[in-house]
Amino acid sequence: MADATRETAAPAADGRVQTVSVLTLAAMVVGSMVGGGVFTLPANFGAATGVLGAVIAWILAGLGMLMLAFVFQSLAVRRPDLDNGIYIYAQAGFGNYAGFNAAWGYWASNVVGNVFFLTFAMAGLGAFLPGLGQGNTVLAVLLASAVVWVLHVLIARGVRQAAVVNRIVTLAKVVPILIFVVIAVVSFQADQFDDNLWGGRPHTAGSLFDEVTDTMLVTTFVFLGVEGASIYSRMARRRADVGRATVLGFVSTLALFSSVTLVSYGVLPQRDLAAAKQPSMGAVLESIVGDWGATLIDLGVIVSVLGAYLAWTLLNAEVMFSPARTEVMPRLLARENRHGAPIAALVTTNIAVQLFLLLVLVVDDALEFMLKLDTSLALVPYLLVGAYALKLTITGQTYDAESAATRRRDRLVALLAVAYSLLLLYAAGSRYLLLGCLVYAPGTLVYLRARRERGQRAFTRPELGVCLVLWALAILAGVLLAVGVLEL
Repeated sequence: MADATRETAAPAADGRVQTVSVLTLAAMVVGSMVGGGVFTLPANFGAATGVLGAVIAWILAGLGMLMLAFVFQSLAVRRPDLDNGIYIYAQAGFGNYAGFNAAWGYWASNVVGNVFFLTFAMAGLGAFLPGLGQGNTVLAVLLASAVVWVLHVLIARGVRQAAVVNRIVTLAKVVPILIFVVIAVVSFQADQFDDNLWGGRPHTAGSLFDEVTDTMLVTTFVFLGVEGASIYSRMARRRADVGRATVLGFVSTLALFSSVTLVSYGVLPQRDLAAAKQPSMGAVLESIVGDWGATLIDLGVIVSVLGAYLAWTLLNAEVMFSPARTEVMPRLLARENRHGAPIAALVTTNIAVQLFLLLVLVVDDALEFMLKLDTSLALVPYLLVGAYALKLTITGQTYDAESAATRRRDRLVALLAVAYSLLLLYAAGSRYLLLGCLVYAPGTLVYLRARRERGQRAFTRPELGVCLVLWALAILAGVLLAVGVLEL
């Protein structure tokens, strides 16, 4: 997908820059968000809450992520000069170290997300090849590793038609989801839906809050990619199209995700949803139509997640390639091969994926672990983007010709986006926040190399304080892992 940016944004034969429509940008947003996570929703929600909690969770997630979508929409218009993706806003607002951490965290999040995709694909194949299990066997890891390096070779040799792949894969994964929703609606049982209304916990506001927070990382995970149009902003015919595409893609995806969740409550009891093996959407469909329903979903998962893996690998290479051309990543990562592929960033990304794949063999529930760690790592970049939008409304930068009402509206949106990001950090819990520090802290060494290459001062005084806190938390996480208090 990132490759689509580089290829499509290149000058055409007549010297003009090629661009795409708002609908194509919106399709990129949908393609970014509709990955493997949607196929896990019935079991993840069934394990956490009932119908009422699910409705509240989707309303909260929808409003929170919509605020973030509005933030990206506003920034695309107000800062059209910043067209290098999510990290550039953090850098513009809070300095180079913040920009680096946004880029590093976003990249690491996508690496972990790619491991989720590979593990999920192996789990889907496990329906046909039992030796793959739930994607967590030695054979599954070996096969996933082969996929990593085969695709690496193809991309490095110039297989760069990511825009076409994205359109095909988006269609291939949306069709089985829509079939699922239609069949589940036809088979919907109102009494079953009513029985699942409250879930299994006491009917109190406190328990309902706990249920909703238990779903927050899941809902955020499936919305990762809402910034897709921002990543590809150089392709837009008009800067305003970036915001329109973000909102259009987000609303469409929210309707799809919430439908998958809610119709499942009208098919199976909550306890059966919670116990369903992944992809749990297949278990729901199988209970209605028989074995072919599970097979359809398994095939949909395989196509969806492998396509998503290719798209996000291309995007993740761009996430390292673009900052390497500024001040926050080492110059080495800006190296391209003779085919025009960002080879250094691509190699770095795939080595990281390979290392995280080894964790699949030692964690209890690889899919849940990768899902939650992926989401936790992405929270800091999202928080920094929201904070930058809020900063603009406070300083007045870019608002010289705007009315006071517009500025107040944007401030409220940015405040809500920041508040939602902070709530997500709370929902992530200490385990995933500490594990996230183990990923963020070593990145500082990469940042120091980039600064030394350019002969620039490493940290300002506030940045040094942030760095020391980050390393202190990482050391704490390492000690807790060593003594068994913190588990993978």
